[in-house]
This record gives sequence, structure tokens and C-alpha cells, in this order.
Amino acid sequence: MSGRIDAHHHFWNPQEADYPWMAPDALAPIRRPFGPQDMAPLIAAAGITRTVLVQTRSDMEETRRFLAQAQDNAFIAGVVGWVDLTGPDVAGAVGQLRRAPGGAFLKGIRHQAHDEDDADWLARPDVIAGIAAVGHEGLAYDLLVRERELPAALRCVDANPNVRFVLDHMAKPRIAEGAMEPWSALMAELAARPNVWCKVSGLVTEADWDRWTPQDLAPYVARAIALFGSERLIFGSDWPVCLLAADYARVVLTAEELLAPLGEYGRSRVFGGNAAQVYQLAG
Repeated sequence: MSGRIDAHHHFWNPQEADYPWMAPDALAPIRRPFGPQDMAPLIAAAGITRTVLVQTRSDMEETRRFLAQAQDNAFIAGVVGWVDLTGPDVAGAVGQLRRAPGGAFLKGIRHQAHDEDDADWLARPDVIAGIAAVGHEGLAYDLLVRERELPAALRCVDANPNVRFVLDHMAKPRIAEGAMEPWSALMAELAARPNVWCKVSGLVTEADWDRWTPQDLAPYVARAIALFGSERLIFGSDWPVCLLAADYARVVLTAEELLAPLGEYGRSRVFGGNAAQVYQLAG
């Protein structure tokens, strides 16, 4: 049994490392350390048994720290880390991480592509080759993109049909603006690729942080359900980023409400089975 899995959360310590994306004043409420001791009671209260810890910095040292934390904390089932996809030896970098303490917990790789100046970064030949190497090593690749980068993401996926891709945060639709296009059309193209899964995560911070309701998110989640179905959607809290707009319990309850149309079996897939499959989680 996979149990209930939160397949997307983070830890960080701004006192020990630099997080460029955290610089805006609006993010000051989360500009403090968050670690396993903070998350453990939250997931216990929400009935979540396992998690996937996801990178926040372009830094292999962070990934090494996450792998060690996975080794020391039973609820962390896997880590999505970082390597330089444009480097000369991506497979070698993955091998270094696997030899680190907790290296067996490395299940995927991610780069913050939506922070690159080049909207076509994911379609660069060296990046496509790097992601191919990630897939050859048996790892999934998380796509962190917005609408702007979705065309490049499509080209990257088409160039790597044997890689398991996971689209983070439903590509961050512009919920606060009430905009559906071109997000919806681009999502349909991506969903047509059978090697792409999609995380129902990070949505509360794409809505109005202070006034959002589940109804604001509902059209976007309904579209994702229609496109990816119960077999390729994955729940993630995006904690502690979500704290800008909602506490952990509210994020989980909202997801449960919006995913209710899938029925008991479908929700069990989204809240566990699909993450276990795509990230090849043990147990």
C-alpha cells in the first residue's frame, strides 16, 4: 500500500543559504527555517503518511542535505533533487548523489526553468540531453513552468518519450486573473503525452492570497481532471510556500473537496498511488 502521500513540499533555512526567489517582500512570512520537525505534526493531523521533498536551490549540496534528511525521517519517501542539466556528465552527477548518505531516496530531478530568462530553456539541446540522462538513470523529471515555458516543455517531452515527466503546480495557471487561456489549450497538448503526470499543487498561491475560495480553484482542477484523469494526477501541498495563502490542513481539505468527483478509488490514486508509481517509491 502506498498510503497517503504529499508529493511536493520543501525545507529550507535562509540563515544558512541564499534563496534568490525568496527575495520579494511579499515572501517575508516564509523567509525562515522550515524542517522535518515542523512538518511531522502537520502531516500526522492530515492523515498523510509519506512525502516527497523537492529542491528549492540550484545546488547539489541542498540535495545531499535532503537525502540525509530522508534517511533520518521515516515519512520522507523520496527526494526530487538538482543537478546541472547542462553539465558535461549528468549521469556522473546523479551517481555522486546516489553515493551520498540517503542516496537511495533520490527519485527525481528538477530545475526552476520558469526563472530562466530564456523561455525556451527546456528546449535547448544540452538541456534535452541532460534530461535524457536523468531518465536513463531511472529518475523522473519535474517540470517547473508557467504558460510562457509550456511550448518549450512540450518540445522537451517530445524529445524524451522514455522519461517520466511530472508537471509541477499544474503549470501555475493565472487563477487570480481568472484566465484560462492559453493555459488550458497548452495543458491539453501536454496531457496528450502519456509520459506526463500533473501535480495538483501550488494553486492557492496562484489565487488571491487573502480572499481565495475553493470555487476559485475549481475550474482549473476540473480541467486537469478532464485532461489527466485519476491515473496521472498527483497531490502536493507545496508547503511551506502555501502558508502565504493557507495553512497545511486547509490545502489538504481543499484538494479533497475539489477531487471528490474522482470517487474513492480515484482519490486514492491522486493522494498516493500515482506518486508511488511515477517516483518509484519503495513500500
